[in-house]
Amino acid sequence: MRVFVAVEISNEKILKNIQTFQKNVQINAKPTKIDQIHFTLKFLGEIDETKCEQVKDIVKKMTFSSFDLSLKGVGGFPNLKNPRVIWIGIDNNGTEKLTAMANEVGMKLTTLGFENDKKFKPHLTVFRVKKKINDISVIMKEYQTIQFGTQTVSKIKVKRSVLSPKGPEYSDLLEVNAK
Repeated sequence: MRVFVAVEISNEKILKNIQTFQKNVQINAKPTKIDQIHFTLKFLGEIDETKCEQVKDIVKKMTFSSFDLSLKGVGGFPNLKNPRVIWIGIDNNGTEKLTAMANEVGMKLTTLGFENDKKFKPHLTVFRVKKKINDISVIMKEYQTIQFGTQTVSKIKVKRSVLSPKGPEYSDLLEVNAK
């Protein structure tokens, strides 16, 4: 099964703001379903049931305090001139805390043989570009400083991803609340 560790966006106001942004931006890209908006702390790929249970045991023992992060600005990977992904960013304080959380998850999971080699870049994927599109940096310029709202991060989840022609379907395998 395809598994990842994530922080979901649950604030209704933020989700509405993201939805409005997705509707207003006229680009040839597939919007992320609003109930699937999340930060991936660690993508684990295809793992079996046993490994999944081990992952859940490690994540279950993690302790963290809740914190706020402000969602603001937009960007693209690799860039807005030739994007494959359009994302929403976060403030510096949120970046620091979410990065620390992702690094902790990554370090703890190395005991199960997972690599901790990718540098974490906190972002919310809001569009995926399937067919090459033109430079959208001009379109996105007006959204560079857009504020989407503040989310309290109070839980992390181990999630399963099932790929289908309609896109990925996610389900929760474990939820851990802040202490």
